[in-house]
Amino acid sequence: MFSSPFSKLTKNQEKKLTRTLLFVTVICIAVLKYLDQFLINDTCTGGIVSFELSKDLETAGSYLNSWGEQGKIAVSLGLGFDFLFPIAYTSLIGLLIHQLNEKLWSKSSFLSIGNGLIWLVFLAGIFDYIENIGLINLVLGNMEQHWVSIAFYFATIKFIIILIGILYIIVNFLLFLIKKRI
Repeated sequence: MFSSPFSKLTKNQEKKLTRTLLFVTVICIAVLKYLDQFLINDTCTGGIVSFELSKDLETAGSYLNSWGEQGKIAVSLGLGFDFLFPIAYTSLIGLLIHQLNEKLWSKSSFLSIGNGLIWLVFLAGIFDYIENIGLINLVLGNMEQHWVSIAFYFATIKFIIILIGILYIIVNFLLFLIKKRI
């Protein structure tokens, strides 16, 4: 049975950590969203996400070429800043899953599913770092298909895991609200 990495926290520590992680996550999103505006154009309509999910070298190269000097500076800053973001968002998602697990499933075997998902979300953070390494290599001019493939596959798996984590939070929060009303 998986245990939660947050199980040793007191309720007060959980509240403080949740607020801090929420604040840091929102700041990271704001900074990355600001930098992303320099990457969105007719060629690269989805900004950094389009770059992360470009499947082939030709597409990745067209995005890089469309950005110009200002865009390349923005993508470089964004990729550097994106080494803080996975720590914040994976910890926040994991902590929210932990809190809902404790409220809903503490006496159920379903608790281990949520706890396993917490660890899977942390794995998504590691995948985010691997993806970033692929993207950084492309930005630095190492235009090889394996860097595009690394970025694409690790980004895809990361997005799927994060989506599952967020859906788990939403569904369990709704269950919590329903149980609270009954």
